[in-house]
Amino acid sequence: MKALILASFITLLTGCTTAGPYVTNISSDGANGLNIEKCKVELNAFLGVVNTGECSNSAIKLSR
Repeated sequence: MKALILASFITLLTGCTTAGPYVTNISSDGANGLNIEKCKVELNAFLGVVNTGECSNSAIKLSR
């Protein structure tokens, strides 16, 4: 029974983890402003793969 509980706990620790949102891209909008893209980042530890998802964009106008 203890081995099963330990195996379950280890599985929970090494599963998918989600972090974010993080800034994934910054670009100029061509009209004195910036476009900022933010996405959540997910790490799949079993496959060693990082995926992005649930992205959102924001526009910031720059002034002098």
